[in-house]
Amino acid sequence: MLDGMSMDQLRTFIAAADEGSFSAAGRKLRRAQSVVSTTLANLEAQVGFALFERTGRYPQLTEAGRALLEMARAAAHSMDEFKAKARSLAEGLEPELAVAVDVMFPIANLTCAVRAFHEAFPSTPLRLYVEALGAVLQPLLDGNCRVAVIGSLPEIPPGCASEYLLSVAAVTVVAPTHPLAALQGMVLRSVAAEHIQLVLTDRSSLTAGRDFGVLSTRVWRLADLGAKHAFLRAGLGWGHMPRHMVEDDLRSGALVPIHLELFPSSGPGFSMHAIHLADNPPGRAGRWFIDKLKQG
Repeated sequence: MLDGMSMDQLRTFIAAADEGSFSAAGRKLRRAQSVVSTTLANLEAQVGFALFERTGRYPQLTEAGRALLEMARAAAHSMDEFKAKARSLAEGLEPELAVAVDVMFPIANLTCAVRAFHEAFPSTPLRLYVEALGAVLQPLLDGNCRVAVIGSLPEIPPGCASEYLLSVAAVTVVAPTHPLAALQGMVLRSVAAEHIQLVLTDRSSLTAGRDFGVLSTRVWRLADLGAKHAFLRAGLGWGHMPRHMVEDDLRSGALVPIHLELFPSSGPGFSMHAIHLADNPPGRAGRWFIDKLKQG
């Protein structure tokens, strides 16, 4: 009997457990409640025991059901990975590779990877989106790119697979003429909050109403990292920057580091990840490009 168990039954089991009712599971799976009930009854007949208690208003997992739920999830996840890998192998080399890259990613590393990509895949066009925060994700979620490299947005959306690439050091800086530059030692958060903080704004709506790394009550929002850099050098505010972008300024004294109460060591950093839709992994060219970005 167990050999006849299907992946459809396991997905129905998972949906019923997650949604808390057979009717809600039916809506999620776009099936009638009767079909869900029948599918689960058949599964229970095959395993030889009840997976749900049906005595109350809503079905509750039995102890045996709880014991099998995580294994069902693992089996469904493995099947998803199998199908995704098969789809990737069947597709072969992409006709074009579109990648969204976080503006915080080191440009020297990106340039090196792009140059090597051109040499390895001379007939495959490469299309790059360079954005920040949710705008890095938007082209991926909209189906306009295959891979997104994120770092300034510290979240991986549901339905995406993530792969660590590298870490980017960051530093909090001001111009030497800025009042915060004259302070010795650690700058209290309450003191920093009295001054204008320059932050990147999200071109997408994915992070609407949310802030990342914002400490000040006085904020100027900029959509371009180059503009933020120029404003920092002009003494118009303080802000976090990827260290590789301001290294020359720190050496020349055009910018100076400050040590905030919240980030007493080296400032906030960015952990860069390559992500893709779990059911649509990159093909051969995309896989090669991700591996190249890892090499730094």
